[in-house]
Amino acid sequence: MASLNVGNLGEYLREQRRGARLSLRQLAEAAGVSNPYLSQIERGLRKPSADILQQLAKALRISAETLYVQAGMLDEREREELETRAVILADPSINERQKQVLLQIYDSFRKENVADGAEGGGSEAPPAPPPRSD
Repeated sequence: MASLNVGNLGEYLREQRRGARLSLRQLAEAAGVSNPYLSQIERGLRKPSADILQQLAKALRISAETLYVQAGMLDEREREELETRAVILADPSINERQKQVLLQIYDSFRKENVADGAEGGGSEAPPAPPPRSD
């Protein structure tokens, strides 16, 4: 696990709070933390736990994984993988069996790309065959 990058996290939190048009006090109350504690996080003086980051993310209506990446607790690729899985699992148009099959296929592609040493998603798909002219 990487060390916490608290300064960047604090700046990022402040930007998100301001973008959401929330005062420090409003966000602290919504997240269930004290006003001084949140101020210290924003100024880079405190290292929040994963639980606190999750509470802040919920109050800001952003993904907790995004804050974990900002805090250096989670790699960007790990965040993308978690978000992909969450989207698949949340899709109401497919049933549970289909979700599990889709996740298995996703895992197999990821493993194949790691085995091939592929970075960023592996090789491109083969070109489509030319259209038939009947």
